[in-house]
This record gives sequence, C-alpha cells and structure tokens, in this order.
Amino acid sequence: MTTLAPVETLLDTDRGNTLPMPPELAMIYGKLQFPPHEGRPYVIGNFVETLDGVTSLNVPGQSGGSEISGGSQQDRMLMGLLRSASDAAIVGAGTLRAVPHHLWTGEYIFPPLAEAYRDFRKLLGKAGLPLNVIVSGSGALDPRLPVFTSGDISTLIVTNSQGLQEIHKLSLPSSSVQVESVTSSKNISARAILLAVNRIHQSELVLVEGGPRLIGYFLAEGLLDELFLTLAPQVAGRDDTHQRPALVEGTVFAPEHSLWSRLVSVKRADDHLFLRYAFDLERQSGNQ
Repeated sequence: MTTLAPVETLLDTDRGNTLPMPPELAMIYGKLQFPPHEGRPYVIGNFVETLDGVTSLNVPGQSGGSEISGGSQQDRMLMGLLRSASDAAIVGAGTLRAVPHHLWTGEYIFPPLAEAYRDFRKLLGKAGLPLNVIVSGSGALDPRLPVFTSGDISTLIVTNSQGLQEIHKLSLPSSSVQVESVTSSKNISARAILLAVNRIHQSELVLVEGGPRLIGYFLAEGLLDELFLTLAPQVAGRDDTHQRPALVEGTVFAPEHSLWSRLVSVKRADDHLFLRYAFDLERQSGNQ
C-alpha cells in the first residue's frame, strides 16, 4: 500500500469505456477510459517534457525521463498505469540506449504499486506482463541487457533486413526474445511495427514511449490515437553544443500538414500537469 497523494482532476472528457481498476489506483488517478476501437489496436503515446519542449537532456547517464520530470512519483505512477493497461510497449533503440537497464512494465517503473498493477492486469484479463518491443534499424543491440535476459518478460525486436544480419550475430535467448524483419529499407514504418506486434501478440491497446523519431512515424502515418504528455515545471534550454530533442524529431508537419489535437484530460500534481490529447482524423481533415 502506497501513500502517494492523488492527482487532482481539472478536466476529464468522457472517453467511452471505463477500465476496471483496483481501488488504490482509482483513488490515486481517477477513472481511465478509452473509446471503442473494434478490429484494431488503439495506440497511445506517453512522454514527459520541460516547459521549453525538451524530452531528453541528451547527456550520457542523464538522458532518461526522470531527469525531465524531476523524479515525479505521480509521473512514474502514470507510466506504470499505462503500461499495465497495455498489451505491448514500444520503444526505439535510442530510448533503450538512454535507459539500458529498463524494463517496460508498471512494476519496474513504480514498485510501490506493483501489486496494484498486477491486480489491474488481472481485472483487464491480461495474462503476464506487456510485450516489450524494441525497434532497431541497425541491429546494434547489447544482448546482455535485462530487456533480453530477465526472463520475466517477452521481448520482440522489430528490424529491417540489414539489422537482421547484425542481430543474427548476437546470442539472444530464444525462449523470451523474438525477432521480426519487416522491411528492406532503412526506415521502419509504424504500420509495419504494429503488424509485427499483432503477429506475435494480439493487442487491443499499444503504448509508444519513444523516442522522438519513432513517435514522429506514428503521427505521420495517422496511427497515434492519443498522447499522454506530462509537462514538468523546469526549463532545460539549448545551445549550439547542447542539441536536445523535442517531442517529434525527423518529421515536419506544419505549416503544410499541421497536426491538431483535442485536449481531453488535464490532471495536476503539485507543479506538474498531466495532459491528454486525442488525434481525430475528422479534425485533421478539417484543418488541412
């Protein structure tokens, strides 16, 4: 049982189906809803950024989300909640390099609520932990990392034909790690990633946690349904020697193809804001 203070709900739009949740999680976060999405995975993103839009300090040993959020417990709680609700959690190889010992599970990111997260998955009818998905075009991965060797989770590596050649040289445990080569080109499309995930593990809710290039692919292909964005009350800054990524890198939308979203939820804990945006195809077509 944790003594984590509840987040304050300032705006919460009705999103359809309310997920069954253990009382402890419901008391801290409130209700969590997602719209009906028959026949396809519903894809959500989760990021934290500073007031000036920085998502990583891009400094060795300090490139993770905790340096951006200031170690906010409520932010970690939300990360755990979304991971526990999801069937699969997708990250790029760059994100793995930034936090090499990470596991993309609720229990890992916020251990005080480990039991509640497990109960949450049971209520949702989800067996085991979410599939951890690593997207790597180069195949340059360290097979000794916990995401491949822990034995607690199943991991899928999505790569291209070039990356597959490098991955074949690695000693990866065949019992918990699967590899899918989905293209011969350098860039791996978001649609190909989702198809690979569904071949391995039929998914209703898929979580994308980065990095900025990967989230850009999902947005560009119209495959990101919602974005959960934590706004941390710090200013990180940039200069010519400190290039720090924003939410999206490598893809340009505005002004020709601006992407507009709809604010559907605002929650607050101390000076952190927990924002939730929906990307509606009808709204996009009306703004182009």
